Amino acid sequence: MKLSSKWRSPSNIALVKYWGKHANQIPANPSLSFTLKECYTETEVTLSPKKSDTEFDFEVQLDEKLEESFKPKIEKFFKAIVHEAGFLKEYHISIKTNNSFPHSSGIASSASGMSALALCLLSLKNQITGDEPKDFLQKASEWSRLGSGSASRSVYGGLVQWGKSANNPVSSDQFATPFQGKTHEIFKDFKDYVLLVEVGSKSVSSTAGHGLMNNHPFAEKRFEQAHENLSKLETILENGDLEAFGNLVESEALTLHAMMMTSQPYFILMKPNTVKIIDLVWQFRKETSTPLYFTLDAGANVHLLFPASAETQVENFVERELRPYLKDGRYIKDCVGEGAVEINN
Repeated sequence: MKLSSKWRSPSNIALVKYWGKHANQIPANPSLSFTLKECYTETEVTLSPKKSDTEFDFEVQLDEKLEESFKPKIEKFFKAIVHEAGFLKEYHISIKTNNSFPHSSGIASSASGMSALALCLLSLKNQITGDEPKDFLQKASEWSRLGSGSASRSVYGGLVQWGKSANNPVSSDQFATPFQGKTHEIFKDFKDYVLLVEVGSKSVSSTAGHGLMNNHPFAEKRFEQAHENLSKLETILENGDLEAFGNLVESEALTLHAMMMTSQPYFILMKPNTVKIIDLVWQFRKETSTPLYFTLDAGANVHLLFPASAETQVENFVERELRPYLKDGRYIKDCVGEGAVEINN
């Protein structure tokens, strides 16, 4: 007998960044993100009779091709949850996954990929035991965190917080929660154009980058700043102040890269075209007063954030001014999404 589960889980883009973590995937500071819609991972997990006597008998396919490079991270994830998911040792596990966006392109494929996998495995546990947790999504977020910290936020839609903060009594380091504050209408259909400056593996993994915060000379001040910015952003999201939103989000993005540039060893993940695009965005905003802002993940690609009402102006600007600086002229038109969904076969 075979059992299977299939989920689609989106990526997310952090507005207040998490950078640095403690043991067991606990964040050094809280973060707040927009869940995306068009950038997602679809994963199907099938359980069948075990084929080998290894602890975890599994295979992984990306776009219908075996992907051995994914196995170490997934096996580490299995070991983190096996005390709650003993069935992982009892079956052959087939994992088939595909992304709607280029892998290792700075669109947080680990967030969408690990959350989709966690959701599938939790669904399978429920099929086997018939014992569904009281809050399925909360448990899925907790499992996702153990695979990838940012994956904890991808389970939910809209604005999502992960990490304990004084202003949010339901916030937790163990799992993410939907944003508890009031949200102005202008932020509910926000757009995110993902500009693909570079496609391929980064020079340093996010895991290694987080580790560099352990002895970073500016780490403690950065963690304090993240708490302060989260508090400021809660007010901004309620009152709809776009200029304040943009200033804070852009500062967060540049601070993230500043921490990488001042670590030991140090890294510059931005590329010349990243910097050129930022400069052009600033110039465009100054000349037109269009509320267009950028953010960055730990990579070279640029996320353009703006209200839906500005989409025509922004799309014309991207086509006219920015496409020459993109890999093969590619970018993804995305927006705030509603979170993970189960796919019925």
